[in-house]
Amino acid sequence: MKNIVESEWAESHFPLYMADSIHSIYSTTNLPMYTFNDSLTVLIAVVGGKGNLMIDDQMYELMEGSVILLPAHTEAVLSANLQHPLHVYKLVINTRVQEGALLTGALIRKSEAASNVIIQFFPYEPAIVAHVEELYIHRLPDNEVRHVQNQIVFHQIILRLLEGQEAKYVASEQPSMERSITYLENHYSDKITREHLAEIAGVSQSYYSILFKEHTGFSPSEYLSRLRVHRAKELLISGSGTLREIAQKVGYKDEFYLSRRFKQQTGAAPSGYNRGYFKRVAVLLTPYASHLMLLGLEPAVIISDSSEYVSTSGLHPPETMMFIHANSSAEQVKSLLLDSNIELIIAASQHLDQYGLNAEHLRAVAPIVEISWMDIGWKEHLRIIAQIIQRRDRAEQWLAVFEEEEQAARLMVQDNGVANEIITILVIKPEALFVYGARNAGYVIYQSLGLQPPTRIKQQIEKLGDQFHSISIEVSELADYAGDRILVIVFPDVNGSTAHSEEIFKSNDWRKLSAVQQKGVHLLDRDEWIPYNPVSIRLQLQRAVSLFTGNQ
Repeated sequence: MKNIVESEWAESHFPLYMADSIHSIYSTTNLPMYTFNDSLTVLIAVVGGKGNLMIDDQMYELMEGSVILLPAHTEAVLSANLQHPLHVYKLVINTRVQEGALLTGALIRKSEAASNVIIQFFPYEPAIVAHVEELYIHRLPDNEVRHVQNQIVFHQIILRLLEGQEAKYVASEQPSMERSITYLENHYSDKITREHLAEIAGVSQSYYSILFKEHTGFSPSEYLSRLRVHRAKELLISGSGTLREIAQKVGYKDEFYLSRRFKQQTGAAPSGYNRGYFKRVAVLLTPYASHLMLLGLEPAVIISDSSEYVSTSGLHPPETMMFIHANSSAEQVKSLLLDSNIELIIAASQHLDQYGLNAEHLRAVAPIVEISWMDIGWKEHLRIIAQIIQRRDRAEQWLAVFEEEEQAARLMVQDNGVANEIITILVIKPEALFVYGARNAGYVIYQSLGLQPPTRIKQQIEKLGDQFHSISIEVSELADYAGDRILVIVFPDVNGSTAHSEEIFKSNDWRKLSAVQQKGVHLLDRDEWIPYNPVSIRLQLQRAVSLFTGNQ
């Protein structure tokens, strides 16, 4: 049963920024108006004069030093103040994926400067304006030195834009507006008036609508409708009640009103929802992405604290999946998900809380299906996700084949005599020492192969099953958990160092262990043995057989 296994982990890449074109625009008495409607992101930098930019029913007042970033396909009309002729530069920004340098299974991260769906307005950013002007003046470089200087200037513009966006996300300029939106997200099933929302925000009703759209990209009524319809979708997926009951739960008086709103937003009736496959799904954290890939559906977006992604020869590598770092602000995550036209979000409430996200806030993007992470094991994760996307047969077929592999692997290991040994899984992290139970590497060792854990670990597995992850111990307790063999996994610190493990290995408590003296210690690669999803578990099973039979 010797297997050649590809690496499970691949790198993540951001896109490359490029200046697609740059133009100088004067608005005078002869040419008082200019219309923008580009297929790419446009940066408008005001060099001099005064004027207005109209986008739908919203007006932005422009003056020297103003900068505005228009998302792709945004129609806007620029008009000059005839007393102060307007001079602006139009910089068209493009991005390109690093195709040639990507490893198999690599993740592509979304461009935050060129893919934001919300208009970004900076009233006074003279440094950006000066950079854009310099770029225009030297738009036709006559030597390579100037060409490189242009590249630097262009990326200084991008850097300032990203820093400006980040500053807005970190410290909102309108906390009262945020409170009103949060109130709407938490009370969408109640009767809500624009008057009450404006009162919470401390502004007039008419101005509130303008601010709300600037903040979210939607009118208050559109936002409320999205919250209600997406919650209705969640209830339809889970089969929670009749249409009338669902309508009343989300804030509509009856099923007919729900159906009308549902059709307006989705183009289909609630009765037909989820009878077809979802195509654009976002997941929070890597394991759920692996479940989807196994079921033949590539996630459109993965929100994760790591750019690592499972990739094996048995799966088609991801092609268009976008990566959002889980430590991004809630507004950044929401904006990028909206831009990706997500139809469904799969997450665990534990992970939402961990990263400062919440279902109420993300529900305006798409319905959210929350799948418990710690209460159930990876097989149930797979079955639940398969049920949601209507691929149950595919999941059961894969599980049946895997269980046959488990039985064959168990026989091979049992014949080797390791069945009579006690196996300990010791995980050394910078902050603590752990003995693992029924999850991660413990699933394959104790459940797939049926090998014996230390007595105290066995008791916890029998009591908690898949919910028992690990137990923290002191170095002085090693003898109470050490078996005939010790499988050691070391987590590096933030600097990539594993020096902290040396304190364990040099201690008397470690050296006097029988497994250490009998050379029964195996150092395992964290990236190969920690991931907890079907694809990784299968690979770990292959590695475990090789480890215990000597066929490495």
